[in-house]
Amino acid sequence: MASSTPPPHCSLTTAKPYQNHNIHHQQQNLPNHHQQRQGHQHWNSRKLTPRHAAKPPPATTTTAAGAANPSFPSISSLPPSKSELSADFSGRRSTRFVSKMHFGRPKNAVASRHTSTAEEALHQAIRHSGDDRFIDGILLNFERKLCGTDDYTFLLRELGNRGEYSMAIKCFEFAVRRERKRNEQGKLASAMISVLGRLGKVDLAKKVFDTAVTEGYGNTVYAYSALISAYAKSGLCDEAIKVFETMKSYGLKPNLVTYNALIDACGKGGADFNRASMIFDEMLRNGVNPDRITFNSLLAVCSGAGLWETARNLFDEMVYRGIEQDIYTHNTLLDAACNGGHMDVAFDIMSQMPTVNILPNEVTYSILIRGCAKVGRLDKALNLFDEMKFAGINLDRVSYNTLLSIYASLGRFEEALCVANEMESMGIKKDVVTYNALLDGFGKQGKYDKVKELFQKLKVEHLSPNLLTYSTLISVYSKGGLYRDAMEVYKEFKQKGLKADVVFYSKLIDALCKKGLVESSALLLDEMTEKGIQPNVVTYNSVINAFGQSATGECSDGIIESQIEFSSSMVLRDASKAVYENDDQIIKIFGELGADNSRRSEKDNRGRQEILCVLGVFQKMHDLKIKPNVVTFSAILNACSRCTSFEEASMLLEELRLFDDQVYGVAHGLLRGQRESVWMQALSLFDEVKQMDSSTASAFYNALTDMLWHFGQRQGAQLVVLEGKQRNVWENTWSASCLDLHLMSSGAAHAMVHAWLLNIRSIVFEGHELPKLLSILTGWGKHSKVVGDGTLKRAIETLLTGLGAPFQVAQCNIGRFISTGALVTAWLRESVTLKVLILQDDRTQTETSLLPVPL
Repeated sequence: MASSTPPPHCSLTTAKPYQNHNIHHQQQNLPNHHQQRQGHQHWNSRKLTPRHAAKPPPATTTTAAGAANPSFPSISSLPPSKSELSADFSGRRSTRFVSKMHFGRPKNAVASRHTSTAEEALHQAIRHSGDDRFIDGILLNFERKLCGTDDYTFLLRELGNRGEYSMAIKCFEFAVRRERKRNEQGKLASAMISVLGRLGKVDLAKKVFDTAVTEGYGNTVYAYSALISAYAKSGLCDEAIKVFETMKSYGLKPNLVTYNALIDACGKGGADFNRASMIFDEMLRNGVNPDRITFNSLLAVCSGAGLWETARNLFDEMVYRGIEQDIYTHNTLLDAACNGGHMDVAFDIMSQMPTVNILPNEVTYSILIRGCAKVGRLDKALNLFDEMKFAGINLDRVSYNTLLSIYASLGRFEEALCVANEMESMGIKKDVVTYNALLDGFGKQGKYDKVKELFQKLKVEHLSPNLLTYSTLISVYSKGGLYRDAMEVYKEFKQKGLKADVVFYSKLIDALCKKGLVESSALLLDEMTEKGIQPNVVTYNSVINAFGQSATGECSDGIIESQIEFSSSMVLRDASKAVYENDDQIIKIFGELGADNSRRSEKDNRGRQEILCVLGVFQKMHDLKIKPNVVTFSAILNACSRCTSFEEASMLLEELRLFDDQVYGVAHGLLRGQRESVWMQALSLFDEVKQMDSSTASAFYNALTDMLWHFGQRQGAQLVVLEGKQRNVWENTWSASCLDLHLMSSGAAHAMVHAWLLNIRSIVFEGHELPKLLSILTGWGKHSKVVGDGTLKRAIETLLTGLGAPFQVAQCNIGRFISTGALVTAWLRESVTLKVLILQDDRTQTETSLLPVPL
């Protein structure tokens, strides 16, 4: 996976060392996937290099041959897409993951000009780790022997690598006071800003920068670039762009490092690819030639957004320009394929890497393992660890953390803890990533006492909680209703000087949304934009989905005001928002929730307000030019399932038309019962959905089926679930003896039960015997207030009773309905059974749904 920022040992003021691989660019051996749709129309519409500059000379003869190979069509030659689904379906994280995959891994040795005296001073400083009172005395003792800026820069970097930022700042202040040359002071400032940026201390980095500018040694391209990079590492894209614009206003000319840092900021800040592409275009217009880091950063943006086709085109552009790819490039391309749900493609990419003399490493395997885990192929993920060992690739800290995370997410905590113990037996100490995985895993299982114990243990081991640690804890406590605990964690987060980013806000908003706290979530959405943090599609998806499921119908003024004139019922919210404006909204929200004083809207107008809120969110997305993905569409379809009339559902579906005609046409046509006229279009849409990961695809099928079932389109719902079964959307769902419904929504499960029973009826009437035991699995409702009383279980129990089917709850599994083959055979042979199994559209529901909606 590509590291889109310079590694810790590289100063921003020096040339970057690169890994040199003997690559012959046999790119024709890589799989060609251009038959898939293009995910980003800006890159689909033109060929980059001819537009901006003459083609650079190829680095080698083989590179030129590779570039001319007909297996790589130009970007503009790709076939147009009928839908915007495939490339963008992902949407659950930022590209910060790309950089984190390489964080903590061994770095290549780089030539350093520091002296042995600097190393001796460092060793003495380390003896006083955690206490910066001694650093001045140590520096005074070595002052005459230290060799100027090179030695001090070494100390800053190494202290930063050990998390000793306070000691590093004192070292910096000591060095600057003794340095007379402005350019040398500038180098020290740039190094100090870079160190603080890597540690997430952006406020401190800004103070160092401001002081350097005020005192006359910080107004340099290097200092500005270092600050941009610091903001990038914390995902603060807007701040990074402001610094960039200020830099240009002072007549400073951005260089390659500046542009690379800015593109990196777009990736880590969750900005869409358009923004990064615009920066790339400006870079080319200004005559700055991109390098491998530039493309690695662009690929990382694609990776985080699931833009597989755009990533593939960028890879082609590197070949065209004669830019050598390295292991990071291939790993990031692999990550883009995994995040786009294209696991078969990902395995092809990995298998072809040795043909270009690049061997898969632990990062390669970690990416594939995470990809397999994401799509539910957990056995394959665990098998890949065995392959790593067989290939002689030792598991490092990142690999162990990935394995531990899989076990923790599965609730297999004994195995997760065994992995942690094995790490330590191999001499690899647990780090903050290890604890983050354990905190998340135990939190999802509701083991809050264990979460608190682990958090305290993390501190006892002198590890510093990071942004993800705090966001995970706040999310866990919020989802568990432990709002006071969440507030205390947030207060500690603020005291540490860490700054919330788009990922932090998105996790918090998602947690509140899952508790139905829509108004609180919408307030935070407004706060994000006010602070210059642009919400991404993931953030909006959480809020839209909450509106579809909320029991309260809460809604923020900031969301609705762009859609309607406020009625008197909205005045109260104006007042509530005014109260929040003079305080930290997160603390205010948690305080009220903890005291059980959170406001709720009246239920009478709930449905109408929810529709207006969803429309308002879409308007916000329009205004910010945030393109919805298939998760957004699924959330909208879920909201339609809760509408009281066809007109209300049509209002929501109409928004889909603005983004994707195909999804709108299929959903609206099926909802109106026009199956014959839209079914071919539906099949084409299902082809695209099939390219996604199983969880995303099944969520879309569930949402579409629920909407159809809700509005009485029973036959349409059954057509959709049977198509999903044929395409194996729900894996291992159907056999002659068992129907597994636990991954299905209520509407999908209802339709599937009818279809399954009709199928085994045909087996009976063909003269075959049914298995001795038949089962219908619904899951045991482990997230319900009463274990075993899950919503789906209750719905299927009611359905089976209504059908007269001879199934009963199994004593050994409260989420399983069982019956003997003989009993079911006898029931299926009854004359009335066929009539109740064949689904008919509910005309009454359809007619009711077509009534006008009162305003």
